[in-house]
Amino acid sequence: MPSTHARFSPSAANRRLHCPPSLTLEEQFQDEESAYAAEGTAGHAMAEHLIKKYLKQRTRRPVSDYYSDELLEAVDEYVSFVQGEIEEARRVCKDPVFTVEQRVDASEYVEGCFGTADMVIVTDNYIHIIDLKLGRGVQVFADHNEQLMIYGLGVLSKAELLYDPKVVRLTIFQPRLNHCSTWEIDPAELKQWGEEVLRPTGAMALMGAGEFAAGSWCRFCKARNQCRARAEEFLKLAQMEFRKPALLDDEEIAEVLRRSDELAKWAADVYAFAQDEAIIHGKQWPGYKLVEGRSVRKYSSEDEVVAAAQANGYTDIFKKSLIGIGDMERLMGKAEFQRILGPYVYKPQGKLTLVPKSDNRQEVTKDTASAEFQEV
Repeated sequence: MPSTHARFSPSAANRRLHCPPSLTLEEQFQDEESAYAAEGTAGHAMAEHLIKKYLKQRTRRPVSDYYSDELLEAVDEYVSFVQGEIEEARRVCKDPVFTVEQRVDASEYVEGCFGTADMVIVTDNYIHIIDLKLGRGVQVFADHNEQLMIYGLGVLSKAELLYDPKVVRLTIFQPRLNHCSTWEIDPAELKQWGEEVLRPTGAMALMGAGEFAAGSWCRFCKARNQCRARAEEFLKLAQMEFRKPALLDDEEIAEVLRRSDELAKWAADVYAFAQDEAIIHGKQWPGYKLVEGRSVRKYSSEDEVVAAAQANGYTDIFKKSLIGIGDMERLMGKAEFQRILGPYVYKPQGKLTLVPKSDNRQEVTKDTASAEFQEV
């Protein structure tokens, strides 16, 4: 029976191509599914069911404890987007091909490389691969996204048996972040990337060869808490030595800004790992000990507290507050919320924040920033 897990998984391609030996390093660690991953799996199953139902394919509605109104709303947004792309494909092509949760094989480029594409649309002119991401964390962009490029190579090899596609279109849909990113690549250029980048680097990764390299791709690496290369990279920041006078120049400050966020996450990851080892496995770390944290008083039984307080004449013991905007919108639905409460809702200006140039938010000019601090 074939393995359900690829050694070189497209979902980890960003990590493998930047840090090839991370593959064999991670194989020393056990797979652990988080609650976030389990919720994501449930969301993808519901999306698959709804899209297959729309396509009039046989399907059974999945059941999961993770289905909340908020998750199902996010899934519905994705399904609506896919339905629009399905209808567009039907409009421009007589016989388009639609596959949901399609296993994609790219072993032509890397031995044993395969994964699952959430939605694949093939027409006589283009291939469209759509990836649903249900996380609330970081925005992911389709531009040169290695995972989707690998899916593109796998789908392209099959699609060319039917059609002569001129474009491979890659889309990442993140409903919880109100984010959708689409990027297109020429099939010949995609194949060139497969030959010149994916094939040789993938071969190195399978052998555990190449150089370790730390970066944003470490975020989901199973070895991130104990990786020496990552530690050495971040410790360089703490060991910076500067020439007199003891002031950082612009380039040095920019370097600190660039790395500080990742440094903070790395330190938090290491601390969480060390604490879990101490609590769960009794690990003792030099210079550290386990203690009880601060706690607050709690009622043992709210019903008994109410009864005792009221029996002694204390009746003004309850508080009421208006539910938040998000909860109110979910209660009413978006259309009704806008109709009833739209005139009473506003969005104040956000606090000015320094971010990398890669951030897709609009830049605030110097004059605009200065106006923020002028007295009215």
